[in-house]
Amino acid sequence: MRTPVFELHIKPLFRATDRDHMLFSLDLWDYDSVVANIDAVIGRVDHDGMPPDDSGGPWPDEWIALLRRWKESGFKRLQIGTADFTLARTSSAVTVKATGTFPAAGFTGWLQLESETDTSKTYVIYYEAPDSPDGGTPAAFTLREKYRAADTRTVFVHDGTGVRELQ
Repeated sequence: MRTPVFELHIKPLFRATDRDHMLFSLDLWDYDSVVANIDAVIGRVDHDGMPPDDSGGPWPDEWIALLRRWKESGFKRLQIGTADFTLARTSSAVTVKATGTFPAAGFTGWLQLESETDTSKTYVIYYEAPDSPDGGTPAAFTLREKYRAADTRTVFVHDGTGVRELQ
């Protein structure tokens, strides 16, 4: 069974209303805040019947089990990776390309749309460590995101060095 990952499996469990209700004591969308308060969070969703019915109702048992498994497996999370990026605009498509080498053998990675507005879009590069360390040489990668050429918004990338505009 796959090890749960905060950004993929845990954070999506917390809806915007859950986050808003808890901001007085912790931020449910912040990894460090959830890790620091994990026992209280589990207690609230497991024993206190939280969230209340008017805010979506109590969590299903499967969600609680997933949260517990994430804790027991060591609070796995994604890493923001680094890469060399290029942006290519043709008459048929816009392509964002990231090239580089993973930090260790067995890692995987992808580009993901992090945010968008009417005038810009920002992609983030994520690395996921293997559940069990692999021996061997880190793999080189080339990752691409392609979208319609009619989309002329400014493109930004977010990686381990920060956020920057692609030209």
